[in-house]
Amino acid sequence: MTNAAQPLTDRPDPAEIAAQNDAFRKLACLGIAPEAPIQGRMHVTRSLIEVGDGFMAEAVKATGEFDVFEPENDPEGWHDFGAVEIRGETVFWKLDLYEADSDFRYGAETPDNPEATMRVLTIMMARDW
Repeated sequence: MTNAAQPLTDRPDPAEIAAQNDAFRKLACLGIAPEAPIQGRMHVTRSLIEVGDGFMAEAVKATGEFDVFEPENDPEGWHDFGAVEIRGETVFWKLDLYEADSDFRYGAETPDNPEATMRVLTIMMARDW
């Protein structure tokens, strides 16, 4: 008797989540408007701001331009984490997905649905992690 694996239809589509996450990062960091509305906000840590001398602007721009996703840094295929080098310093960025009406208390139940998902992009110095 063979047991054929059945696709799980209730699982979110990683390609759709990745496309939405990429579109939100480009909106938040580069001002490039997405084709469809995507809810979210961006935060930077105090230590990123305190570096001064335009460092934060460089980090935000590099975050928006990031496109090196590989199994090692993107195991789920969601494009929700990355690391960039700015002036010899490592900067991390992370996207967290929440239920849109939960005041950031609950993770998104349908993260591939942009109407029900609120994205929070945090950009930080690696030492903040």
